[in-house]
Amino acid sequence: MNDRTNPPETLSPHATRTLAQFGAGLRLRDAPPAVLQQLKRCVLDALGCCVFGANLPWTKTVAAMVEDQGGRPEASIFGTSIRTSASFAALVNSTAGHAFELDDIHRAAIFHPNSLTVPVALNLAERQGGVTGRALLTAILAGYEVGTRIGRAAGQALFFRGFHPQGTSGTFAAAATAARSLGLTPVQTQNALGIAGSQAAGLMAAQEGADVKRFHSGRAAQSGVYAALLAQRGFTGIGDIVEAPYGGFLSSLAGAPDVSRLVSDLGASWEVLAVGFKMHAAVTSIHTALDGLRSIMDENRMTAADVDRIDVGVSSLTHKHCAWPYNAKSVTSAQMNLYYGLAVMALDGQAFVDQYRAARLSDPNVLALVNRIEARIDPAIDARGAEHRHACTVTVTTRDGRSIAKEVLRRRGGPESPVSAADIEQKFRALVKRRLPNETADKIIDLVNDLEHLDNTNRLVVLLRISAKKPKTARRRRKPYRASSHGSGRS
Repeated sequence: MNDRTNPPETLSPHATRTLAQFGAGLRLRDAPPAVLQQLKRCVLDALGCCVFGANLPWTKTVAAMVEDQGGRPEASIFGTSIRTSASFAALVNSTAGHAFELDDIHRAAIFHPNSLTVPVALNLAERQGGVTGRALLTAILAGYEVGTRIGRAAGQALFFRGFHPQGTSGTFAAAATAARSLGLTPVQTQNALGIAGSQAAGLMAAQEGADVKRFHSGRAAQSGVYAALLAQRGFTGIGDIVEAPYGGFLSSLAGAPDVSRLVSDLGASWEVLAVGFKMHAAVTSIHTALDGLRSIMDENRMTAADVDRIDVGVSSLTHKHCAWPYNAKSVTSAQMNLYYGLAVMALDGQAFVDQYRAARLSDPNVLALVNRIEARIDPAIDARGAEHRHACTVTVTTRDGRSIAKEVLRRRGGPESPVSAADIEQKFRALVKRRLPNETADKIIDLVNDLEHLDNTNRLVVLLRISAKKPKTARRRRKPYRASSHGSGRS
């Protein structure tokens, strides 16, 4: 037996080359109008996440390291006055974009494309003196379409093996964006993907409290930039990185990939339309549970004082991902934890930035409610398949003996239950309101809404760069994150 081969049905011959050719030849006019509108929402959402995330302690630590390392001042760290090399800027900006669990999500690929593609495209555009809005959107679209197809092929198999999709599959989204930004040929783009795949890294144990979870995104973005710059110089990568039966990305990290949509319907079925937006500052897997609990409490005019216990049925992936015992270890662990999210939703009626400030993590009221929440694997949800892995059932038992249940198959903000452009604008304003003046936020929204007609992307970058103060970087000891209040909560 040859252990260097996989069963034929797991392979997709020439997948890397096909994806590279598609990315290199992509034109924005080839996409339907719905794709353009979705892309612009993704861009605005990413910018809000990056500006907000720039002021968080873990991002400031990365920015401090970058300042110490130096770098040619050719690209901007959004929400600050810092300029550095394009690769360093992408490192910090993508860390910021993923810094608070608010970036968009492709459910099947299990990663967040906008915090990877938007920083890479804007920083490389700035390095080139600015590009048109159409060129920027085309590069971002290439990253979405190529990266998410590889990510969805890896799917849950990669996750269950302990790899973080943002830092692994996400590297291809960054590389495809960078390659298209630089105008690489199909062969060079294939090499860029082959270089990027060799840099894919990120382990899921980080979800239980380590800052490095946010850094996985930054490194994936930086690796994508490095891959494209090296390929531009003639450096070669693994030509069949995606499909190689031995030592390839899918065979090594996923083991049992699903290649049914890897290269089929390219240019006809658009993965960006399968992307959803996050309206809670928590891991996407628990959003249906948060939505369900809020709905039950609102419809029945309940407060946390009325709740005796909460029972939740979830998929196997969600249970493994989010239903581990809450430990109040860090903001990261709280955002990844089902029990904490449900507790603050019951208490406040929301799970946005203020609910995840450091001072809240050990709140006795939160901890008391956490102890009255139970989560279990629901085989019926698993039986629905991977597309329904976020589904849940929520049952609230009240102190007066009532039992109120709700099944939630789709979360608010996902492609099946979309939010509006106005909702994305409102989220953007909420994230940047203490970092950017209102008039600057208005200008950014206007530019993004008309991005396909923008003559030079530097007009957008300048607003992101000079309108916020340079953060004070903590090099030795950093203060815990303390978010400002967002909106009104339930008393």
